[in-house]
Amino acid sequence: MIFDIWKQIKAKQFSSLYLLYGPEAFLINETKQLLINHVLNEDGIDFNLSSYDLEETTIDAALEDAETFPFMGERRLIFLQNPVFLTAAKTKEKVEHNLAKLEAYLKEPSPYSIVVFSAPYEKLDERKKITKELKRKAAILEAKQLNEGELKAWIKERSAYNGVEIDAPAMDLLLSLAGTNLFTLTSEVDKLALYSGAEKKIDEESVEKLVSRSLEQNIFALIDKIVHRSIEDALRIYYDLLKQNEEPIKILSIITGQFRLIYQVKELARRGYGQQQIASHLKIHPFRIKLAAGQAKLFKDEELANIMKLLADADYQMKTGGMSKGLLIEMFLFRLNDHV
Repeated sequence: MIFDIWKQIKAKQFSSLYLLYGPEAFLINETKQLLINHVLNEDGIDFNLSSYDLEETTIDAALEDAETFPFMGERRLIFLQNPVFLTAAKTKEKVEHNLAKLEAYLKEPSPYSIVVFSAPYEKLDERKKITKELKRKAAILEAKQLNEGELKAWIKERSAYNGVEIDAPAMDLLLSLAGTNLFTLTSEVDKLALYSGAEKKIDEESVEKLVSRSLEQNIFALIDKIVHRSIEDALRIYYDLLKQNEEPIKILSIITGQFRLIYQVKELARRGYGQQQIASHLKIHPFRIKLAAGQAKLFKDEELANIMKLLADADYQMKTGGMSKGLLIEMFLFRLNDHV
């Protein structure tokens, strides 16, 4: 649905009304930018682009603008931010909206304006008449968190937009290294496309070489070495982190968080939860749950319990000043070798 709407916008097949809603800010911002680029010409942007915050401005004022003829262009483009009247949220409204005016506009939208409702809410109140009417009339983009399949479709689409192809192993590695944040993924795909050369292909080798690693991703690599019993490699990564002036207490916190996740995934899977259910229960992206589930299979219950105890001991000593902070993680990794 996301890509369908974007294709229509790029083909200049516009709707008079758009409803963009959901918590994924990147998708909403990207859609807005596409509309600006394809609806307005450069000369008309200053005259025909408007944005209203409906927590501060009445819907009447915004719709008056929508009913005004465009100047130096064919259409007006009007963004209506934070339409709180579409939600069930109890808010202290600063303005009073004339929803009857909006209902009348929805029945007969201006032919020379495109009105975009931008609602950064998880859910809309489907019981409200105005919500039902808007959803019936508008082109809708639900900006929700993408699942693994949708993320891969996104990466493939973004690569194609840059005129390059990306293979499946490269996509898997990119998601592992860059995570699931769309702002980050877009930046990395654009960079990889720029360096793809004459072949116009992104492969696993180029991802390994060029994708930036956050502290969390470097520690993920460290944990991956631990779960595969490569303690020497884990120590090498840890020493590199120290050379980058990363704080041992932060490193320990992220290691602990990942092993806690592995433990939780293993326990919930034993209770019969599927990966999607676990992701929903823990409020963590399904792709991270999938990776943790794979890691959980490499540990027995008692091994994970011992690791959690070692981490708790290291955390206590780090906070009470019992030993050098840097040395504590090194000792944890050495002791871990005896337990895994």
